[in-house]
This record gives sequence, C-alpha cells and structure tokens, in this order.
Amino acid sequence: MNFLAHIYLSGNDEEVMIGNFIGDYVKGSAFHIYPDKIKKGILLHRFIDSFTDKNTYTSEAKQLFATKYRKYSGIVIDIIYDHYLATNWERYSYIDLREYIDNFHNLLHKYNDMLPAEVQEMVPRLIANDRIYSYRNLDGIKSVLSTMATFTSLPDHSDFAMEILKNNYEFLKRNFLLFFSDIIYYIKTVHNIDIKSI
Repeated sequence: MNFLAHIYLSGNDEEVMIGNFIGDYVKGSAFHIYPDKIKKGILLHRFIDSFTDKNTYTSEAKQLFATKYRKYSGIVIDIIYDHYLATNWERYSYIDLREYIDNFHNLLHKYNDMLPAEVQEMVPRLIANDRIYSYRNLDGIKSVLSTMATFTSLPDHSDFAMEILKNNYEFLKRNFLLFFSDIIYYIKTVHNIDIKSI
C-alpha cells in the first residue's frame, strides 16, 4: 500500500498516522527510539506491507505487471491501490478527500521534528506537488511512476503500466475492493485500530 492507504489504515490517532507514514524509512530495530504510538504506527506499517504482499488478490494483480516490472510489480500495485482508494473514497470515509489530505499535510508540519531526515527532505515536494491527492486520476498515477523511476530503482515502464491499468481497470478495482475489505477487518480486530469505515 502507498501513502494514502497507510494513513487511512492508521485510524484517527495522529501519532499512529505519522508512524505509519514513516514506516519505510525506519529500518530494523530503530523504531524503538520513537514514542509508543509512533512506534505502533511503524509496526502497523510493516504488518500492512506483509499482509499486502501475501494477499491472494494482490498476487493476482501483480501478475499483470510482472513481465516488465518483475520484482517491482508490488510497488506498482501499491500505487494503483491508492488510486482506487482515492476514487472510491466515499465508501470509506465521511470526510472529503481534499480535507482529509490537507489535514494530514498539517500533521506533517506539526510532527516535522519526529520525521527521519530523508522524510523531512521529501515532505515539501510531496505537499507542493499534491502527490497524495493526485492518486485520484490516471495522469497522477503515471506521474508518480515516472518520478519514482527517476529517483528510485523502479524501472521506467510507466506507459506499459498505464496500458495494463486501463485494459484491466475493472478487474483491478475488484481486486482492490476485496483486498481492502480483508485488511480493514484484520487491522480492526487484530491491531485494535479504530477505522471509521462506512
């Protein structure tokens, strides 16, 4: 899952949200330096990533992108799943998506000192480019994939990814909806996170 899903699956606790957001940037046992609720968010992030990787629906979706992306197919699915969350937001929250993301941007400023240095450097670009909100449209997804190919090890196959997404849009949407129902249940029951889903 990418930024939007990780934030949403944190429930309504600010510090859990921040921990979940920075989860990829806190390696090994380094989470122990953080306050308890941020620590909980970091560990929740790791659970979400593990659950997503092992989920049958996600595995089916990854196969569509494997010919070009191979081991990186999961990253593409993470971003595409955020697209489906953004475009189906009203299924999961009474809060308008624009308001929800603006509120989270404010949290990033509030907790700036708690963010790893790498995240502190990234956040101004994330906000200026309105990256999380951009997931709601296909141009935003393509832009994110292209940007990641420039700054990370993700291969630059954004045209291929968009063709696969458009040709399999309803199949991937179905997979997301089924997957997301599963993970919400597990996080509510196993991790005792109060997710205000509708």
